[in-house]
Amino acid sequence: MDIRATASTGNRPVESSTRERVLRDISTLGPITTSTLVERLGLTETAVRRHVENLHAEGLIEGRDQVGQRGRGRPARAWVLSAQGHAHLRSDYDHLAEGAIRFLATHAGRGAVRSFADERARGLAQRCQEQMPDANAPVAERTAALVTALQREGYAASARPVAVPGAAALTGIQLCQGHCPVQHVAAEFPEFCDAETEAFSELLGVHVQRLATLAQGDHVCTTFVPGAAAPGATTEERSQS
Repeated sequence: MDIRATASTGNRPVESSTRERVLRDISTLGPITTSTLVERLGLTETAVRRHVENLHAEGLIEGRDQVGQRGRGRPARAWVLSAQGHAHLRSDYDHLAEGAIRFLATHAGRGAVRSFADERARGLAQRCQEQMPDANAPVAERTAALVTALQREGYAASARPVAVPGAAALTGIQLCQGHCPVQHVAAEFPEFCDAETEAFSELLGVHVQRLATLAQGDHVCTTFVPGAAAPGATTEERSQS
């Protein structure tokens, strides 16, 4: 047996796994820099940069200059998932779901689609509710719990503090979804986004506002949650919001 061949073959799953971890982190946390990916993944800069460059060459991610970056020199590139990258994370079940919803809309009307979207959102809310803290808990704590619950549901969810320029205090939290299981269905049937937003409002106990969606072509779904900032928010986080 050729030991070198075995070792080479054995490394392929590791390379593939690392590549998918890089892609998933960009999906969840983008815009994110290569240096931040290095810190999160605990890998060498060379290894992470190689995966980032390959993903970029394949068209799965795209770079953006960081806005408001201090210091001289060229701004660091922050990476987000491209449209092709989102498509890469899809499964065959997405196509089946799209066909089923179109059939429902054609034969039972858009009202039936909304009813189905509401029912799905209620199921999501019920499952997430089991992981939510007491209703009297601070909105930041409830948002953090919702993020964890959504991640378990297959959403690439995260939360970031939001500041108003010139204001001394943070005014809310930005709930982000870098990848959504119903993104492509919602592109044609926004009823799913509307129902989901209403479910978030009920779970958090405050009226939330959907600012951007993957279904509309944005690189991330963004929902504004009014209230106090997440605990431990730093000056750097405020400037990057």
